[in-house]
This record gives sequence, C-alpha cells and structure tokens, in this order.
Amino acid sequence: MSNIAKLEFAALEVSGKNYVPWMIDVKMHLESMGISNAIYEFNNCLAQDKAKAQVFLRKHIDEMLRFEYLDVTDPSILWNLLKERFDHQKEVILPNARDEWKTLRFQDFKKVNEYNSALFRICSQLKYCGQEVTNEDMLEKTYSTFHAINITLMQQYRMQKFTRYSELNACLLVAEQNNELLMKNHESRPTGSVALPEANATNIDGHQNNTRGRGRGCGRG
Repeated sequence: MSNIAKLEFAALEVSGKNYVPWMIDVKMHLESMGISNAIYEFNNCLAQDKAKAQVFLRKHIDEMLRFEYLDVTDPSILWNLLKERFDHQKEVILPNARDEWKTLRFQDFKKVNEYNSALFRICSQLKYCGQEVTNEDMLEKTYSTFHAINITLMQQYRMQKFTRYSELNACLLVAEQNNELLMKNHESRPTGSVALPEANATNIDGHQNNTRGRGRGCGRG
C-alpha cells in the first residue's frame, strides 16, 4: 500500500488494458524529468539518466511484469518489449469507440458535464486510433441528438452558428443552471400559492393590537 501511495499515476496492469494512458503518462513524466530520450533506441543518454528512467518504468508497472522482465536493465529495451506486448490497443479500442460515437445522444444524459465527459472520452479514443474528430462533428452530434421536445431550442442554437464546441457548451451550461434555479424556485412555492407573512411582522402586529386593546380598556374604565 505504501508503494501505491507514492506512484505518480496508475501502474501498468498485467493485462495491459490501461496501456494507452500509461504510455502517455510515462512520456510526460520522463519529459518533465529531462530523461525522455532514455526509452528510445540508439540514444546517447548518460548511464545515470538511463538508470533513473529504468527505475521509473519498473516502479510504474505491475509486480508480475516487474518479475517477468527482471533481467532487463535497459529502459529502451523494456519500453519496446512492453510496446510489442501491449500496443495492439488500437485494434481493440477503435471498433468500440466507433460504436459508442454512433450511439452517443445528448438526450440520454441528465447533466451537460456528464455528456461532455462521454463525448471527450470517445473523441480522445478515436483520435488515438487515427480518426480525427472536428468541432463541426461534435456540434452536429450534439444538435442531432437533442430530445424532440427541445427542437425549438436546438434550432435557436443552430442559428447562432457556433464554430467551436466550447461555445455551444458554455451556452448549454448556462441554460442548465438557469433551469435548475427556476425549478428550485418553483418547487419552493408552487404557482398560485401566497407567500407566508414573516414571523417578525406577525409578532409586531400582535403586540400592537394588544397594546391598543389595553389602552381602550383603561379609557372606558
């Protein structure tokens, strides 16, 4: 558990299912450390930099993988062995990503951010597999999957002629927030009901009435 707590990111699983994000994380961290060349063949890195890269790689792979590649001491060799073993993810990811893109619908999500999370995840997978997803693609995917009861709203968004998905997303988030505020106000006091008088106002009125009553009584006496 103590070793897991020190990891900069999730270790490469023995199944290799997280190879893609792991590979990206490794490259970014080695680059920040100034030793990214150590994982490539025919590099001229110092022995000390190679050792640092090797320690980093072994630290961020599953314990079973560390045992399997125990005799590999060169980070470039270890990197290539792992790549040969797990870099078939494109063939696995692409069909699933295409299917998810095909079935993705804005109307199936309760929150805009939930839709955004799914949208960007699928787009990232498609881009990794070599299929570019443009802003126009994301805009059209969102417009065309609005719920039928919101067709007028969808047409209004289309008429604004957004060129970037971020522009449409900002409008959707604002509209969602305004709708939530309207519903909150409506549920707090349904239409047609009268607001209750404030407690302080009631107490003041009652106090004044009692005072006037005593005054009248004393006068009659």
